[in-house]
Amino acid sequence: MEKISIAKDLASNAYPGRGIVIGRTPDGAKAVTAYFIMGRSENSRNRVFVEDGEGIRTQAFDPSKLVDPSLIIYAPVRVLGNKTIVTNGDQTDTIYELMDKQMTFEQALRTREFEPDAPNYTPRISGIMHIENGGYNYAMSILKSNNGNPDACNRYTFAYNNPVAGEGHFIHTYKCDGNPLPSFEGEPKLVDVSGNIDEYTALLWENLNEDNKVSLFVRYIDIATGTYETRIVNKNK
Repeated sequence: MEKISIAKDLASNAYPGRGIVIGRTPDGAKAVTAYFIMGRSENSRNRVFVEDGEGIRTQAFDPSKLVDPSLIIYAPVRVLGNKTIVTNGDQTDTIYELMDKQMTFEQALRTREFEPDAPNYTPRISGIMHIENGGYNYAMSILKSNNGNPDACNRYTFAYNNPVAGEGHFIHTYKCDGNPLPSFEGEPKLVDVSGNIDEYTALLWENLNEDNKVSLFVRYIDIATGTYETRIVNKNK
């Protein structure tokens, strides 16, 4: 698979929806993840990321304008021991709770499907990073309707062992803008991971569509020690 520039990919797509990037820094020392949200409606745009323990959660920027919290208020990031879970919905909690009961990432997600937001049937995208004894691997998942048919759920899991330095994988909910919104297709995109956390955060944020971007989370985790740095950028301030 050809490695693409994530900056160019983001800049060329007005509405990828919500997206997850997982990879490794060019020096190989740090695991990287990023999660962003976008919005077209006032309800979707009325959000910020806030820290919540070792993870984050979404929160209404103006609570008086919150209409329906069901699919927009959730914890995108949670940490379970040496595992970091990143998703675009409340399946973060499902993965956390069932993996805590010794189920696998894939088994936990078999209890969930795409979002019930007809006619889009937004895919549920999820990622998990595992860092232990100086080793690092990650997996990504997408649960989507069968080409817009909600009677069938298609499930795809992609696992990456010993990720290559300077590379990452990028998965997002929508192929592009549209009505209804077309679901992401294919396996996660192979993208570049570059720079320190501030440089990479700036690169992602600057290339997300100015009108539609809402919030961005980036975390760099030291593979040797497990310590991490986090950056959060919110359009609403």
